[in-house]
Amino acid sequence: MNMEPWILFTLFAAVMQSVRTAGQKQIIERISVQAATLVRFLFGIKFAAIYFICVSWIYKPIQFEVSTEFFLFGALASVAQVLATICLINVLNMKNFAVGTSLAKTEAILTAILGALFFASTLSVLGYVSVFIGSAGLVVASRYKITDGDKNNFQSLVYGLCAGLGFALASFWIRGASLSLDAGPIPGAAAVLLYMVVLQSLICLFWVAIKEPEQLHLIRKNVKGCLFIGFTGVAGSVGWFTAMSLQNPALVRTLGQIEFVISLLITYLYFNERVSRQEYLGIILIALSVFIVIRLA
Repeated sequence: MNMEPWILFTLFAAVMQSVRTAGQKQIIERISVQAATLVRFLFGIKFAAIYFICVSWIYKPIQFEVSTEFFLFGALASVAQVLATICLINVLNMKNFAVGTSLAKTEAILTAILGALFFASTLSVLGYVSVFIGSAGLVVASRYKITDGDKNNFQSLVYGLCAGLGFALASFWIRGASLSLDAGPIPGAAAVLLYMVVLQSLICLFWVAIKEPEQLHLIRKNVKGCLFIGFTGVAGSVGWFTAMSLQNPALVRTLGQIEFVISLLITYLYFNERVSRQEYLGIILIALSVFIVIRLA
């Protein structure tokens, strides 16, 4: 069976985002949350620029229909993604790596709800079933950690839901910005990515320079780790942005829940964090959800 291109882009994005998130979990031991957010965008600019140049060369000549929609949707997506990234990194500080990822992956069900209510982007009945099964898998996997009485539980839940909401909103605005260019999904996604990474870098750099100027020195001391995060961040965004230009963001985010399974593997193999039975049950539900999404394609 031949896989649809958006599925391949989504799977690639999930792998890259899991690796990037693992890198951010490590680097926040040496720099602040806001600085780690800056690193994710600032050190990705060169990679986003190289990707855009390559795409422009391969697809030449490209004619972009640049409009107000492109700049507006791109700016809204940029702010939403910055705030969501800050929330995600805060969750990683409070919870283990896999659970932090699972809380942020509420974006799938939030994307489906927002799409139906505000973005005229609906799914089939089976599509909604896959979203809810996958979301149930995430709830099952993280339920113990959310209800075990830890004083950080409520905060981590709020941060996780805010991260999911931010990424969900960004999904629709990224798709809107890409489609507004009318240049095809891959060139459109590449242009949106470069625009957003530059804008996000400026936003985060301004904040860190004003509020935490000492962090700029710490960033310079951790250049290798920062480059790794920048590269994997852009690589993941290439996958997400292109997939969302090709397909309904709710289906993309639902398939993207496979990232949680990848995160569990990283949790077990690299961070030596315990994986519970509930997390394994969550994997089964997420796998079922992914199977339904692929069958829908």
